[in-house]
Amino acid sequence: MSGEGDIPQAIRKLAPGKLVIASHNKGKVREIAALLEGRGLDVVSAAELDLPEPAETGTTFFANAELKARAAADLSGYPALADDSGLCVDALGGDPGVYTADWAETPTGRDWNLAMQKVEDAVQAKGLDVSRAAHFVSVLALAWPDGHVEWFEGRADGTLVWPPRGTVGFGYDPVFQPLGHDQTYAELPHETKNAISHRNAAFKLMEAAVF
Repeated sequence: MSGEGDIPQAIRKLAPGKLVIASHNKGKVREIAALLEGRGLDVVSAAELDLPEPAETGTTFFANAELKARAAADLSGYPALADDSGLCVDALGGDPGVYTADWAETPTGRDWNLAMQKVEDAVQAKGLDVSRAAHFVSVLALAWPDGHVEWFEGRADGTLVWPPRGTVGFGYDPVFQPLGHDQTYAELPHETKNAISHRNAAFKLMEAAVF
């Protein structure tokens, strides 16, 4: 297992060929595919292969990333890369965290506007002087059909803003302003966000290890 800041020691390299991105989230697939460009990989998403979405029953980012990667690798017969990521708010003790997507769940699907409002309401309930510090975490799990798995963790620190700003990103991007920037993730061009994101931080560790 490799954490942010570590020099990862990979047991196995990823050979050129087909790689499944184990996600049905179009925004996440787009970001991961962009990071993988130029690696000689034939990238395909779980949705394109009509693979089912496994229940995310893990209680950590590592566990959920692994179960998604393993499921896609087992069903497709190809290596699979999964991301489990979330918004962690200091004032909320790290919530929504691993349950980031759950805060968006409704009977008819995920409503990210509702999720952002829930976070804002919970922070405001803590008082006017409460910290608005937050960070995004991304754990990438790379699994092979024979069961071998590598993990890589990245983080991006920032501040919660309200009201939401921007339309470029997805999920909680409109309320997260990364440190060193005056725009939210959802206001930044894709290329800029990709270069500074939590997912990119995890990818850099994976890149050093498996390519």
